[in-house]
Amino acid sequence: MFTVVQAQGHTYFTKQGGTLIHTIGPKFQFPPASLQGLVGVTILFVVPIYDRVFVPLARKFTGHPNGITVLQRIGVGLFLSILTMVVSAIVETKRVNVAKNHGLIDDPSAILPMYIWWLLPQYMITGVSDAFTIVGLQELFYDQMPEGLRSLGAAAYISIVGVGSFVSNIIIVIVEAISSKAGEKWLGDNINRAHLDDYFWVMAVLSAVNLGVYVWLAKCYEYKKVDVDERSNQEGSSFNRYRSGV
Repeated sequence: MFTVVQAQGHTYFTKQGGTLIHTIGPKFQFPPASLQGLVGVTILFVVPIYDRVFVPLARKFTGHPNGITVLQRIGVGLFLSILTMVVSAIVETKRVNVAKNHGLIDDPSAILPMYIWWLLPQYMITGVSDAFTIVGLQELFYDQMPEGLRSLGAAAYISIVGVGSFVSNIIIVIVEAISSKAGEKWLGDNINRAHLDDYFWVMAVLSAVNLGVYVWLAKCYEYKKVDVDERSNQEGSSFNRYRSGV
């Protein structure tokens, strides 16, 4: 579900932005899709802060050399993905209300009197979520895989992204089928008449269920012992692995 949530940034977040004011000054106009770059910028800021500030501070309370375990790090990211959907639903409700109040509800091509900066929180939370979950997954697959299968672990991590996009499409098809039978499509062509906020709430609930299952499985997981020398070589390298994709 984590990568399913991430996929929304490439689809419905961009669709939201297309209906909002996306200009700076009287002339400069930028494409709504460019806000996706904010996710990467957020990661660039968060990962060093995590390594330099959060880890030493958390280490004082937990006694763990990395501050928190890899599974806990992933869990924090999964929780933040829920928050992403909650914030997105709230912003979408605000956007639809603006469309109603200005008589633009039936004009999907109209630019609403609402700035695209309202979308910044959901993009930034997505970036923070990535910094926890994606880097955590890379560390998990790298540390816990047998040495001869670490390349396979990297492939397994990358495959999660593809599976997430596939599952996202399945969820959309199911939501469309159910909402159509109820008499009104949630994800219709007119985004103002669609129920994108309800869709985001459904995603938040599914993500919460996913987190619950993850916590249950994480409690049963036993870590593979990692040599001290190997661990010391790996500490502080999460940022480099994220940038290289290994």
